[in-house]
Amino acid sequence: MLSLDPSELSIPVLHGYLLGAVGPRPIAFASTIDGKGIPNLAPFSFFNVFSANPPIMIFSPARSGRTNETKDTYKNVKEIGEVVINVVNFDIVQKMSLASSPYEPEIDEFEKAGFTKIASDTIRPFRVAESPVQFECVVNEVVELGQNGGAGNLVICEVKKIHINEAVLDENGKIDQHKIDLVSRMGGNWYCRADQNSMFEITKPITTCGIGFDAIPADIKSSNILTGNDLGQLGGIENLPDETEVNEYKLIELSDLFVSLEDEQEKLEKELHKRAKELLNKNKIEEAWKTLLSFNN
Repeated sequence: MLSLDPSELSIPVLHGYLLGAVGPRPIAFASTIDGKGIPNLAPFSFFNVFSANPPIMIFSPARSGRTNETKDTYKNVKEIGEVVINVVNFDIVQKMSLASSPYEPEIDEFEKAGFTKIASDTIRPFRVAESPVQFECVVNEVVELGQNGGAGNLVICEVKKIHINEAVLDENGKIDQHKIDLVSRMGGNWYCRADQNSMFEITKPITTCGIGFDAIPADIKSSNILTGNDLGQLGGIENLPDETEVNEYKLIELSDLFVSLEDEQEKLEKELHKRAKELLNKNKIEEAWKTLLSFNN
C-alpha cells in the first residue's frame, strides 16, 4: 500500500491522485454572465447536489494550479450571483469539452462550442438547449478555500427552476437513467458513460435491516467462490429461510446436484456455491440462501 502525505506532493501530482481516485464525478456545465452581459460556459467536475429542501448544488471553479488565476465562471458568480447548471449527456460531451478551452473572457463559448442559448425564466444567464436537464440557480454563497494555486471555490447554489426534456422521462414522469445517458469525469482525459453496460441496481435498505455480514455462517464466509459483494448481498436478507423451506427447495430445485454428487461432498459444496452465486447475480437472494443452507440439511 502506497502511503502519501499531501503536503509533500506537488500540486499536479496531488491533483492527479485526487481525480484518479475520486470518480466518476458528475459534471456541472455552468452558464454564467458578466456585468457587461457577456455569456460564459464552462464544465466543472468538482460538483454535486447536497440538499433537496432547500434544493442546493455546489460546484467548485478552482484556481489554476499553474498560474493561480481564477476562472471566468468564478468572477462572474461573484459579480452576478446567478448560474445555470446544465447536465451533460453523451450527445453533447465532445462540444462540452471544446467549451472548456481557455478562451478569453470576451469570447462566447456558446458560439465557439456550437450550443444554442435559451433565455432563463428567473435569472440572467442562458440555458443550454442541448442539455437534457437545466437548473436555474441563484448563488447563496461562495466559500474560498485558499488563495494559492489549486485552491477550490465552493459556489453554493439554490435551484429556483428546473427544465427537463420530456424525452428522458419514463412512463411515470421520472428521469429514466437509460434515456438520459449521462457522462461523468474520471482521472486524466478519461470519462465514464452511464449506459446499460455500466449501470446496475442495488435495492437500498431504507426501511429494512439485513441480518448482517457477522450473521453469515463461517463456512459460507470462507467460500472460494463467493466474493465480498456476494456476501454483502447475503447479509442484506431480513430473515433466513427456515429448515422446511430449505428442504423443499432442496428436493425440488437441487435434487439433481445431490444425487449426482452424493459421494463427492467437497465438489457438491463447490457446485452449490456456484449456483448460489448465479442466483445472486439475478438478485434472487432468498433462493441463494436456500441453496447454501441445503448443504448441511
